[in-house]
Amino acid sequence: MTVDIRSFAVSDTDAVVSLWQETGLTRPWNNPYQDINRKLSVQPELFLVAVAGETVVGSVMAGYDGHRGWLYYLASDPARRGEGIGRRLVEAAEERLLAMGCPKVQLMVRPENNVAQGFYDALGYDTFETWATGKRLIAD
Repeated sequence: MTVDIRSFAVSDTDAVVSLWQETGLTRPWNNPYQDINRKLSVQPELFLVAVAGETVVGSVMAGYDGHRGWLYYLASDPARRGEGIGRRLVEAAEERLLAMGCPKVQLMVRPENNVAQGFYDALGYDTFETWATGKRLIAD
């Protein structure tokens, strides 16, 4: 079945959260429903899903702060890996970021996720040394 990339719709929420859970993207300290609600209030046009018919088979969230773009929550249905869904989602997000004038894009990959590291290497993403830090302002 053909896979289309489109903007996220509220009716996709449960399917997207299930996909994130299935692919290990959720963490106990991040409420995925809150993450979706927050994204819908800031650059919702940068929240994309891949669909086969009515079934969500992939997702990506992107953001642009005027200096750099970011990619988050890239996921594809494990049963459909190797079909180019992740690549198409990244390319669609990059196209939207570029149209906004975004000069560079970054993302974070957990150190234990070797599959994702290889995937991004194949897409031309460079690994660089940096110290990532963060502070929670609102507890989920």
